[in-house]
Amino acid sequence: MALRQIHNALLPPPDHRRPSKKPSPNPTPPPPMPLQDENAAPADAAAAAIDYVASEHLQPLTDPDLTILGLVEGLESADWIQICDSLNDLRRFAIHHSPLLLPVLEKALIVTVKAMKNPRSALCKTSIMAASDIFTAFGDTLLLEETVTADSFDQLLLQLLLKASQDKKFVCEEADRALKMMAVSMTPLPLLRKLQKHVTHTNPRIRAKASVSVSNCVSKMGLDGAKEFGLVSLVQTALKLLNDRLPEAREAARSTLVSIYDKFTEAEEQKLESWQTFCETNLTAIQALAAIKVAPS
Repeated sequence: MALRQIHNALLPPPDHRRPSKKPSPNPTPPPPMPLQDENAAPADAAAAAIDYVASEHLQPLTDPDLTILGLVEGLESADWIQICDSLNDLRRFAIHHSPLLLPVLEKALIVTVKAMKNPRSALCKTSIMAASDIFTAFGDTLLLEETVTADSFDQLLLQLLLKASQDKKFVCEEADRALKMMAVSMTPLPLLRKLQKHVTHTNPRIRAKASVSVSNCVSKMGLDGAKEFGLVSLVQTALKLLNDRLPEAREAARSTLVSIYDKFTEAEEQKLESWQTFCETNLTAIQALAAIKVAPS
């Protein structure tokens, strides 16, 4: 058999494919992706269906006796939209049917705190709104051990301070409103005792938010209440916060000290002299100087 010539065997088969198109010297860049504002409310379709109803617009339930039977189950649902609906029912109970809510308030509070921890912002905000309505409806009842355990209230308070400290503006603002409602609705002295440990928290944002709540409590409190809490201790705590990292904490500390000064000197003729004597008697020299400087001139 005849052998093929070598030069024919080495030639590659002809390529019948069309030559590739040369890239354009100035390719059109893809359109930029829209930036998502982390402070804006969630834009997904399901979250958009959540209606944040103001407390004054929530209507009474048509059959509260029947609805209360399934309230806790709805709050523990695996469907987050169902939880939001149940939280709004919880708000209606707090506003219009609070006696029916009282027997299950402890369980409702626990599930509300759980919802606050949820990463879904719509669920978190709705639970914070529910906390505001609970404060308004029950006030000091939340501090009674026979109604709500101390741990449940402490967990609620901590979560509100955490949410008020985060970066999502619309959640942060809602938590701030809830903390203000808490201070308005509850007796200052027992609430101040609950807040005391948070003004020394390792997280500076939590310290700042707790300092604001302390200032709100002190502004409502009379001199007798401040003395019962511990006037010197209260002043010393505020003085420590005067040097805090965050301006919000420092401003709250100044406000607290001015409130204490006003209450302490209300019946005194020589206000500044009385305040100076108190400070120099009960504080270190450095602390006394700082407290005297804060007093109105």
